[in-house]
Amino acid sequence: MAADMNELPAVRYERHGWVGEIVLDRPDNRNSMTPELLTAFATAVASAREDREARCVLIRGEGRCFSAGADFKAAVQHGDAALPHERSFAMYRPFLAVAEIPVPVIGALNGHAVGGGFGLALMTDLRIANREAKYGANFARLGLGAGMGITYLLPRLVGVSRAAELLFTGRLIDGAEAERIGLVSEAVAAGEVLPRARALADEIARCAPLAVRAIKEGMYRALDWAPARAARLEAPIQAETLMTDDAREGMAALLEKREPTFRGA
Repeated sequence: MAADMNELPAVRYERHGWVGEIVLDRPDNRNSMTPELLTAFATAVASAREDREARCVLIRGEGRCFSAGADFKAAVQHGDAALPHERSFAMYRPFLAVAEIPVPVIGALNGHAVGGGFGLALMTDLRIANREAKYGANFARLGLGAGMGITYLLPRLVGVSRAAELLFTGRLIDGAEAERIGLVSEAVAAGEVLPRARALADEIARCAPLAVRAIKEGMYRALDWAPARAARLEAPIQAETLMTDDAREGMAALLEKREPTFRGA
């Protein structure tokens, strides 16, 4: 008898040759950031980090979404911390741990990546996008402050002006535009995302592994790359906005598939 989907891990780690893959496997819930998925993701990242045979790691999502971000049908904040901002940060911690993987990480963005899912995409070193899928941080359209260090990551990837436009409007862009603005390395047809990402991973894996690790470490040290620190700074702001009427309206409108009416309260 086939195993029930809910009996399988929400995220799994597997390796093919020299390339490890972290696979988000809750397509029925658009690979949203449920407690189950976040816990399983933390385990998968730990496996990738400890895998001494892996020379490159690829992150992908099963189904039509890479990750739709927070699950607004459940609690937005997760964890047992007493303070709201600590719970906000705890929700993002597993995705932020991608920065601790010592080998290059490729995001195979097979489908939509929104909100926290978009933040996960930004945590990867290289990104291959689906030309037709939607990507972006829609926090402003939900009445929420941004989280997961996105206000730190996005300006460093596409420039301050472009990042400001996307963050202030909450606009989602397709993969073709993401490629034009340098957010992703390539945008290809949906069926080509995973093969192209795997080909790139194989190309990296054929290089001298110790040299590649050293290059990655040196590059991010020189950039003073600190997304987790930025996420901690964002967390109190996001927690404060979460308590507003606008946030309640934004999340209700999303679930009801209508335009929100914000009142600045």
